[in-house]
Amino acid sequence: MSAFRRWLLTGLLVIVPGVITAWVLHWIVSTLDQTLQILPGDWQPDKLLGIHIPGFGVLLTLIILLSVGALATNFAGRKLVEWGDRLVARIPVVRSIYSSVKQVSDTLFSESGNAFRTAVLVQWPREGVWTVAFVTGAPTGEVAAYLRDEFVSVYVPTTPNPTGGYFVMVRKSDCIELDMSIDAALKYIVSMGVVTPPDPIAVHDSRQ
Repeated sequence: MSAFRRWLLTGLLVIVPGVITAWVLHWIVSTLDQTLQILPGDWQPDKLLGIHIPGFGVLLTLIILLSVGALATNFAGRKLVEWGDRLVARIPVVRSIYSSVKQVSDTLFSESGNAFRTAVLVQWPREGVWTVAFVTGAPTGEVAAYLRDEFVSVYVPTTPNPTGGYFVMVRKSDCIELDMSIDAALKYIVSMGVVTPPDPIAVHDSRQ
């Protein structure tokens, strides 16, 4: 029975990561293939080739992104984007949603943006309980005026899905800055602590 259990667990460890990776890739490709619906019926790859080949949506999405990016980087494209932003800003309700999403996307995807700056340890959700979080900035304006000490804005992600979480403002002195990279911290969170980051001291010694 012990050998049977060991074989079963080993099989799961080998198969589960591959199955989950394949499922995620299939979901991404299937979702992006929906962009093919914007093409006229006669231009659909399935109709032109007579068979369905997954992945054309990924290629079309990449072409659209590159085309829009190339257009938006020149003078005329920037003016067109600014005109569109001003137009959306005149529409009630829509402008609130659009401005919020645009600010987040500018932070996440712009070359100068830095959404997650540093991985830190904070006490959450109560004193004596610690978790890994990310510094996203510092309070400003009216919020900063009400806070007496030096505070930092912190995002506390949930596990195993780090896209959900909590935004809190914590005293900088109550945060312990970590040497681990953002990627290593995210892996640590997603794996629920199973995939531990490398020891920075050991990594430093190995490089010498």
